[in-house]
Amino acid sequence: MPSLQATLRHELILDLLQQHGTVKVGQLSEHLGVSPVTIRADLEFLEKQKSLRRTRGGAIPLRPRRYELPLEVTSTKMIEEKKAIARAAAAMVRDGDTVIIDTGGTTTETAKSLPHSLRDVVVFTNALNIAMALEHHPGVSVVVTGGTLRPLQHSLVAPFGTLMLREINADIAFIGVSGVDPQRGLTNTNLEEAEIKRVIIEAATRKVFLADHSKLFQVGTAKVASLAEADLLITDSGARQEQVDELAAAGLEVHVAHV
Repeated sequence: MPSLQATLRHELILDLLQQHGTVKVGQLSEHLGVSPVTIRADLEFLEKQKSLRRTRGGAIPLRPRRYELPLEVTSTKMIEEKKAIARAAAAMVRDGDTVIIDTGGTTTETAKSLPHSLRDVVVFTNALNIAMALEHHPGVSVVVTGGTLRPLQHSLVAPFGTLMLREINADIAFIGVSGVDPQRGLTNTNLEEAEIKRVIIEAATRKVFLADHSKLFQVGTAKVASLAEADLLITDSGARQEQVDELAAAGLEVHVAHV
């Protein structure tokens, strides 16, 4: 049985996890005034109690949130991880490519990371904020897909959200998801967004999924794709090696971007 002091620490850790969606060993050590060794022991205990899931250097909730947060909120979480993933994704784009960039925080960072040396690239996007982010890129022409505006994500969905996507052939698509699981595949919180993502998959030759480590082994409400339909997952170095190995064993190629 944990001591009273340890129990209080556990409660504080879970409170912080609820507030921020992730916790880091170093930050908890400083915040709670105990050693990193003690924090790791706390996280191990809480994982055994099925209160959280440990990651490399920290922890995430055991179950995903079933409600959808505004883009302005999610864009401020895991920002360094998102930027690392975005840099790796943006480096895959070549001159002359036709690219689809899906809505989301990590995909937005990907758009911002496209090198200004690129030339003759066409980007199709269902996200108004991504279109605006690329407005002044010298080598990119932006095409907005059309559809009905979802203000929560600044995205365009049905009705009329898939018409243009069904008429194009893209070289590569960058797709954001809420969950990546070896059995349940790639999933998303919102049903309307999931529909758009499925059409994006059909329109692209290469399908690259982007998800920070907090999304690994999580399951969203709506299925987007099986792991077999993905060409690559880019995640960040907060992912535990055993998670990466299990996803790879299930047939998913995983690239870990170092923060």
